[in-house]
Amino acid sequence: MNNLHRSETLQLLQSGQQYFPALIRAIDGAAAWVQMETYIFDLHLAGGQVAEALVRAALRGVRVEVLVDGIGSDPLPPAWQQKMKDAGVGWLVYSPLASGLGGLGLLVPDRWRRLHRKLCVVDQRTVFCGGINVLDDFYDPNHGELTSPRFDFAVAVTGPLAAEAAEAMALLWWRVQAGYSARQNHLAAAWEKFKAAGYGRRTDAAGLSVKTSPAEPGAAPLPGAKAVLVLRDNLRNRSSIEKVYRQAIGKAHHEILIANAYFVPGGKLRRALVKAARRGVRVTLLLQGRYEYFMQYHAARPVYGALLEAGVEIHEYEASFLHAKVAVIDGHWATVGSSNLDPLSLLLAHEANVVIEDKVFAGELRDSLCAAIAGHGRLLDPVAYSQRPWGQRILDHVAHALMRLAIFITGQRY
Repeated sequence: MNNLHRSETLQLLQSGQQYFPALIRAIDGAAAWVQMETYIFDLHLAGGQVAEALVRAALRGVRVEVLVDGIGSDPLPPAWQQKMKDAGVGWLVYSPLASGLGGLGLLVPDRWRRLHRKLCVVDQRTVFCGGINVLDDFYDPNHGELTSPRFDFAVAVTGPLAAEAAEAMALLWWRVQAGYSARQNHLAAAWEKFKAAGYGRRTDAAGLSVKTSPAEPGAAPLPGAKAVLVLRDNLRNRSSIEKVYRQAIGKAHHEILIANAYFVPGGKLRRALVKAARRGVRVTLLLQGRYEYFMQYHAARPVYGALLEAGVEIHEYEASFLHAKVAVIDGHWATVGSSNLDPLSLLLAHEANVVIEDKVFAGELRDSLCAAIAGHGRLLDPVAYSQRPWGQRILDHVAHALMRLAIFITGQRY
């Protein structure tokens, strides 16, 4: 990619056990500004510790802005609402469902466009990006306590990427604020906020005066490493992340290693993987092996057949819930982010991935994925797949058909 930036440091963070301590240290060291976006903000255990760090930052005068998704995150309990308000934490909800409608609000296709990216920028100096929600590794809102930690990744980057992410996050923050003012019929305030969001001039993010914070403890200096932030939205960047994947897959010579939680690739991406396997590239997928959601679990399986036939290795992760959205190609290209390879991520949601060009970083991520495959992956046998019970096949095809229907309703092609 032509717009790769040289980064000062890169740190791979595996699961919340590494991510949350690093995130909290960065927030506690913030001098001027903390911006956070997440799909899920859950206050159990580690999530509560992150919330306390945000409160501490705001109380010492740091500007703190938190944007959460209106479906992924439950409303803050009253005590926490008051605590955030008293500290001066800015807290906004992206696309909340209308009160009283509950899940019925999801019948409106426009409501399927969610905030799914997980970003945190501290002082425009360090950006955290990945698939990890503010959610404890050993807790799931739908399944309760987990015996093994959720498998996921994030990356902490210092350098030009942080300022770029800060500007994008500030723009979305002001747009959400403006939308809220418009819904409350505060039209004059909405107009001022739309102008501040970049309509007629750039967002003020780049103009904020901040102090430079030190590199994150444990972050390795990688003088040759280059990285770029790839954002997906429903305006100018509709297919940016999928294109990055397809370009890298198309250039692969030796190995493609992908770990993805909800894997339902569209035709172009699926054909790119098949072509790579047929030209001799070893293609290995680490996918969700445990049942989490009906649609995501069953809709993925009908696409396995063509991949297995082409020689793609599919391993299902069974130790806990796999939530990773990462890839390594040819030992030097890597991506860590929030985007699944499914239609919700690639067609509808706000997503963020960091693409990294560096052998050391890619090697570290590859080692982690290979260890997970060796220790907790179950190789999917093509013969066993073709002979799976008819009841399971019916569920698989029903889920896949429903997903295709949903795509059609949104007016998208996939």
